[in-house]
Amino acid sequence: MLLAAVDLGSNSFRLEIGKVDGAHIARQGYWKETVRLAAGLDESNKLSKKAIEIAVETLARMNERLRGMKSEHVRAVGTQSLRQARNLDEFLLEAQDALGFPIEVISGREEARLVFEGCMHTLPPSPARRLVVDIGGASTEVVVGKGFLADNAESFKVGCVNTSLRFFRDGRIDRANLKTAQVAAAAELEEAVSVFARGQWDEA
Repeated sequence: MLLAAVDLGSNSFRLEIGKVDGAHIARQGYWKETVRLAAGLDESNKLSKKAIEIAVETLARMNERLRGMKSEHVRAVGTQSLRQARNLDEFLLEAQDALGFPIEVISGREEARLVFEGCMHTLPPSPARRLVVDIGGASTEVVVGKGFLADNAESFKVGCVNTSLRFFRDGRIDRANLKTAQVAAAAELEEAVSVFARGQWDEA
């Protein structure tokens, strides 16, 4: 049986197809395209027509690799940029038609949980409590858990694309704008410093 996962991230879209073999899944294919969906959000959090067009074209290419698969064997999820998008319904109408499968916009905590579970599948088993940090295009997920169970999972609205657009829009980095970006990120991640303090985990 083949399973597929589609990740509509704020920076990249990814498609992974795997074949279930007992308790294991063997990778059959992996595709990634840089879409920078977060860059398509305007000041009112509406996705531009150009951003939607690029996303739809990418999903149409992924559709070609998913042909013949059953809908129950494909999970497609959207993350922070789609959580923010005021014109989400407009986007989903075109995106789902292009992909050929439903797209679920998941919560930040669900995104963090999936990040943790995915990481644990790639690491050797350990009895230790592990910290996982995933820096995405428009959010950063921080998770602590043991085994495959995430005990504490949070999502913070700071990522590589939204930070670069906010503080380094012209591509120039100097001490002043770097300091401003650091202060803004620290303010957004202030909760993480206490909730995920060093004493809460053994390995990172």
